[in-house]
Amino acid sequence: MLIGVDVGTGSARAGVFDATGKLLGVGKHPVTMWQEPGEIVEQSSDQIWQAVCAAVHEAMAASGIDPAAVKGIGFDATCSLVAVGDRGQGIPVGPSGDPTRNVIVWMDHRAQAEAEEINAGGHPVLDYVGGRISPEMETPKLLWLARHLPQSFAGASQFFDLSDYLTWRATGNLARSSCTVTCKWTYLAHEGRWDAGYFRAIGLGMLADEGFARIGTVVVPPGTALGPLRPEAARDLGLPETVTVAAALIDAHAGGLGTLGVALPDSDPDPTHRLAYIFGTSACSMASTRDATPVPGVWGPYYGAMLPGLWLNEGGQSAAGAALDHLVHLHRDAPAIETEARAQGRSLIAHVADHAARMASDPLAAILALEDLIVVPEFLGNRSPFADPQARAVISGLGLDHGIDSLARLYLSGLCGIGYGLRQLLDRFSDRGIAISTLIASGGAAQSDLACQMLADSTGLSVALPAAPEPVLLGAAMLGAVASGVHGDAGSAMAAMSGSARLFVPASGDLAALHVRRYAGFTALQQAAREIRTLIAAP
Repeated sequence: MLIGVDVGTGSARAGVFDATGKLLGVGKHPVTMWQEPGEIVEQSSDQIWQAVCAAVHEAMAASGIDPAAVKGIGFDATCSLVAVGDRGQGIPVGPSGDPTRNVIVWMDHRAQAEAEEINAGGHPVLDYVGGRISPEMETPKLLWLARHLPQSFAGASQFFDLSDYLTWRATGNLARSSCTVTCKWTYLAHEGRWDAGYFRAIGLGMLADEGFARIGTVVVPPGTALGPLRPEAARDLGLPETVTVAAALIDAHAGGLGTLGVALPDSDPDPTHRLAYIFGTSACSMASTRDATPVPGVWGPYYGAMLPGLWLNEGGQSAAGAALDHLVHLHRDAPAIETEARAQGRSLIAHVADHAARMASDPLAAILALEDLIVVPEFLGNRSPFADPQARAVISGLGLDHGIDSLARLYLSGLCGIGYGLRQLLDRFSDRGIAISTLIASGGAAQSDLACQMLADSTGLSVALPAAPEPVLLGAAMLGAVASGVHGDAGSAMAAMSGSARLFVPASGDLAALHVRRYAGFTALQQAAREIRTLIAAP
């Protein structure tokens, strides 16, 4: 038996799987998040660990299996920055000064100025992050800490990506996953080294002078066995000390591992022709290539960051599911409709999505009914392909109509906007010779026929939805399978555990042509917003 643990933005989840990928039990526990002015978003690593343990206990109870049967455990998490002291205690990372708040969450954008400064330097390592570093990545955040909280920076004995913190907490092993440090820390996995010149050029030379001891001197591929559970962790998790812990993945990459191997009729099984699309709070789009293929505005290419021996290009939308939720709450009738939804035991977004699905039973009529309503849902900037954290959402064609039908049309237009943003990324991939034939979707926001069909129609590509109910947890469990020897390697684990998927075929004829025109409108609106921002900023 195997356990996969996923720490997302708002919760920790755990799943118990057998060697074929069958889910036997699942558990979930919330994680607190603190948000403050200045785009500060923080969490507590201790609370996250407690949430992980609670989720594992719940999953094990639901599975009914003997803990002694568990062979391996794998972790994935958001790419958040964790600071701990020499005894593992939390180090404050924000103005609150609270040492329990020692995690800078991935979506924290406090380091925008530092990111822009780093980008202005044009160091060659930026070639492996799409030419521009993001404030969501770790070196801008480290630079912010060094400048604004020098005492905290100096007092931290280790800086971890959250995934690596969890494996360290579980085993005491300081080894980092090549996924985390390559994708978020500028480690050059294809050369097996940190670039000391880069750290000195950006003002973090002290890390180089220390031999990178605080950010990782041992870097291993995902799925590498890091050792058994240390006694304290075994007690916390309710598992035997014999359980093998695997080197981790970032959450989206675990979703890729857990989905890309699905069996599809008449679909090219080559992983380089499939795009893993993780549609959750944010959206992550991951394409694998056999050769390093830089794509402007797209993170990577990263060697071996998801699938062994392949290069990864990672694009995404900083707000996806979160954008849809925010969008529907902007509507004038949202409070009244939300009250009605709660009386039925549902959230506003779920209520609106159900109504939109009924409207979209005739897809052409539903899209025609949107008229010229177009949403560019960049509430948290554009991660790719423009790498513009200053971008913001735009809505065009909004009238005075009201009621649930009006709200559903806004939701449908938002779904289209997410699809068109993905289409921009796919166009950028195509320009660089990366040929994608199928999107493999996962994540909470993708778990509806409407969302998958809208993605297919708005991008013009088939979308596959894996039958596995928890593909991100499954990907984490695959890591545990490889580390414990249940399966020999990642390819074997994917072949044995991935299962099947349902395929959504894109629209043709008049509906396809309408989406092409709406896509052109989307890009025009997006460009107009950039031009307006430039005009307003001009002296």
